[in-house]
Amino acid sequence: MKLIINECLARIRAESPKIVSKEMGVFYNHVMSLNRDISILLLNSINKSDMQIADPLAASGVRSIRFLKELKKGKLKKIFINDHNKAAVRSIKENLSLNNINVKNNKIEIKDQDANLFLLNSKGFDYIDIDPFGSPNFLLNNAIVRLARNGILAVTATDTSALCGTFPNACVRKYWAVPKKGALMHEIGLRILIRKVQLVAAQFDKALVPIFSYAKEHYMRVFLKNNKGKNKADEILKLHGMLGDAGPMWLGRLWYDKLASEICSQALKNELFNKDKELIKFLKIIKEESKIDAVGFYDAHDICEKNKIGNLQKKSAIIEGIRKLRYSASETHFKGEGIRSNIPYQKLLRIMK
Repeated sequence: MKLIINECLARIRAESPKIVSKEMGVFYNHVMSLNRDISILLLNSINKSDMQIADPLAASGVRSIRFLKELKKGKLKKIFINDHNKAAVRSIKENLSLNNINVKNNKIEIKDQDANLFLLNSKGFDYIDIDPFGSPNFLLNNAIVRLARNGILAVTATDTSALCGTFPNACVRKYWAVPKKGALMHEIGLRILIRKVQLVAAQFDKALVPIFSYAKEHYMRVFLKNNKGKNKADEILKLHGMLGDAGPMWLGRLWYDKLASEICSQALKNELFNKDKELIKFLKIIKEESKIDAVGFYDAHDICEKNKIGNLQKKSAIIEGIRKLRYSASETHFKGEGIRSNIPYQKLLRIMK
């Protein structure tokens, strides 16, 4: 049964199932609202206007409707809303009307093509949002081909069982890397995903640099900026490597720290977002950890267990102790017990003991 659902400024009519499956028709996934929140905040935080935006897998159209209603004036030149499912296209048109948006608006073009054909038949985009069920692999090639110079590619992967090591063979097949279960599995999985996107891009002399990324709930998400040029692509590939026996993966920064700070600031100033405690806490943590140039993080519980430390100090006290020694330290959004820091292990161990 279809319901009227409100998500920030968007209103849509769609089914909202408790359990999402690949076999379902057009539906609304409330779990992904934060995903869409951050997309809005990021685009409103970058110095870019008159963007051509592509939503190749639009489903109910909620993401595109939010772009139309919530992006700052001048940000959007035109949005291309596509879905190969005819029921989805009907739903998109109905939901646009529900939001008093004229489907004949010159800022909107609705397509009903296979997502790859849609991309191949297009001229190019400043922002492409890939948010599939499962792996994004099937769209990477054509999305990267159609990504403009300095454009942004947003990629979601929901096949975390492969990326986090539950099914390592699937990760090797899909992402050409070995994952690892454990405290770092979500960060390792995210870095493996980033490397895969970068390898595909390098074929086209495009260097895709992560500007904001995270792992949340059942998915991983990364925004990558396109820097054109074979030399730049070569430099990206030099930052691929192993972390212990996991990888290869991206070993560079996961964020632009100034952008992470601006996204958090935008959320705090915006009445649509500043009452969402989960979102604000999440963005504040990423803002702090984005300042630290470190691959991986320390798991305080794991360190205590391995070293038979009886009483675990509060995380805030450990972080304060690290900073007193003039090292950087923060929480990490990847794990509640995690501490991101550039302090050597033995020095951290002394603090914890």
